[in-house]
Amino acid sequence: MKLGISSYSLFQAMHAKKMSIIDVIDWVAGIGAQHIEIVPKLGFDFETNPELEEQIIEKAKSAGIDISNYAIGANFITETEEEYETEIARVMSEVDRAHRLGAKRMRHDVASRPDISIANFNKDLEKVALACRRIADHAEQYNITTSVENHGFYVQASDRVQTLIHAVDRPNFKTTLDVGNFVCVDEDPVAAVKNNLKYASMIHIKDFYIRPSYRNPGEGWFTSASGNYLRGAIAGHGDLDMYEILRIVKHSGYDGYLSIEYEGMEECTKGTKIAFDNVKRIWDEV
Repeated sequence: MKLGISSYSLFQAMHAKKMSIIDVIDWVAGIGAQHIEIVPKLGFDFETNPELEEQIIEKAKSAGIDISNYAIGANFITETEEEYETEIARVMSEVDRAHRLGAKRMRHDVASRPDISIANFNKDLEKVALACRRIADHAEQYNITTSVENHGFYVQASDRVQTLIHAVDRPNFKTTLDVGNFVCVDEDPVAAVKNNLKYASMIHIKDFYIRPSYRNPGEGWFTSASGNYLRGAIAGHGDLDMYEILRIVKHSGYDGYLSIEYEGMEECTKGTKIAFDNVKRIWDEV
């Protein structure tokens, strides 16, 4: 197991111009992390700074950490066939970037709709699967594994993620398994991790505070699919059974990358560092 950090965890500092992505890589290495996930559009982008690719590669190399994963947004539910093909081509070009960065894993989103019903999911499945299949085939030349993350409400429950993986039917298409995100669709995270762990190419460690729908906590919270209140927490501080989740992962034999994905209200470097230390400690204890 290699424990590291998603650059998304430091979005707060990058957005405030207190840190650059290069500063983030230095900081991640400085706390003892073994890898970093690169998540553009959240604090930095490559389009306005074409030299950034090489800067990131060199900084990660000098800092002695891996670039474990490259994560981007995407949506293959489009109005026209032309837009569909354009989106597939764009994601393929991002696979090329992942290759240049040296990442062997790449997460891309797949679909989003206001109506997240199972009827819509079933209707969209083959179109989404075809796009993912074509992108995975493109990535295969680089020995890159592409993946779908359980987030965004529409493709978030463990059974929908599995359904898509089986529909794509490519050995290099898996899931970036976020242990916390299942609560957004009111699924028990322990059970969901058990369901999808064997399909994971990457694991995100995230925690949440959870309150029932009839107890509105006020500012800083959002609602799950069924109306329960959620707020991002430091891993180990929230309401998820982090001990059991990490025990399941550890004893499954998973030996890949684990990544802290912090999105709480605390100052981001403090929250990320505490989460990192908590996960290291709990992993040793379980």
